[in-house]
Amino acid sequence: MLHFLLYNLMKSVNNVVVTAQKYKLLGGKNMSMKRFLVVAFAMLVGIMYATTGFAAQEYHWKIGHIRPPGTEIDNDVKWFVDKVKEETNGRIIIDIYPASQLGDYTVVQERVSIGAVEMQIACIGTTVTKALQINTAPYLATNWEEAKKLYDHNGVVYKATTDLLANKENIYVIAGWPSYFGGIALVKSVPAPGDPSVQKKVKIRVPPIKSYELTAQSLGYIATPIPWAETFTAMQTGIVEGAIGAGAEGYYADFRDIIKYYLPVNDHLEMWYLYINKDLWNKLSDEDKNTLTKLGLQMEEKRWQQAPKSQLNNEKHLADYGISVVSFTQDELNAMAKKVRDEVWPVIKKDIGEETFNKVMKEVK
Repeated sequence: MLHFLLYNLMKSVNNVVVTAQKYKLLGGKNMSMKRFLVVAFAMLVGIMYATTGFAAQEYHWKIGHIRPPGTEIDNDVKWFVDKVKEETNGRIIIDIYPASQLGDYTVVQERVSIGAVEMQIACIGTTVTKALQINTAPYLATNWEEAKKLYDHNGVVYKATTDLLANKENIYVIAGWPSYFGGIALVKSVPAPGDPSVQKKVKIRVPPIKSYELTAQSLGYIATPIPWAETFTAMQTGIVEGAIGAGAEGYYADFRDIIKYYLPVNDHLEMWYLYINKDLWNKLSDEDKNTLTKLGLQMEEKRWQQAPKSQLNNEKHLADYGISVVSFTQDELNAMAKKVRDEVWPVIKKDIGEETFNKVMKEVK
């Protein structure tokens, strides 16, 4: 292909020279042969780039997430990929794979790292990089105002998380997506749900992340690490009798037909990230990077505005579906937060690293 293009390019230049000589456009007071050839060659190279598609690279990517079609995150991802297609004139096409079709989010995170999958929007697994527990550390924020300060794209938790992903896992974060404050879903009632000092004697699923395991234990539960994609079956078969690591939106979307109780303990801010393989990102033109960043941040900002209302709506969805949503007093929430902070923070600080942990803690109220 290259030889063919060069042959035709030189043939075209020769034809231009012959024509110019015929009409006496070269020599004398007119353009010199050397200058004429340079200009002609430059013009023809420009035409070649424009007509062969070398000037604008086309891409066809995959993006995965864990929720079913039609959920909030699925709708936002559809908006994002449609806008990317529109603003790149169809050069960047992104196919959506919902409901963990590409695998559990922790597996897909590793596949994005090596370039086997281009993109994902999800919470962050810590299988490879334990320091990423900073993103899921319990009770860093207790309300949406505090959460936005820490987790939006200018926040200290966001910065720590994205730096670790870039430097340790070859992943570039485009934007964030605040999902909800976390809670506990149960298939049976437990004693004194608002008192963390009482042992509940109930096994609950936790993500395979130490901070979640320790949080569940601190709140009085028996922690059993299970991937998200296997959680429904684990509850259905009695391996566990509940789950932590998600919130009302996730439990309603995936588990509403099996759970009986929801406890909004607000143990963590579930922050998802829209990310891409870093090698792929580095190969993109500045124009494409700017487009993806602009649209990603638009999606993030819209979500920050929607998330508080969304959480309340999803708790109402659970209640309307017949699931008992337990109410806690502020004193009970404060007691849970204090116990978990006292017991869990010192342990995960070692995994996260003292410098990063202390930097984040300076911003925590």
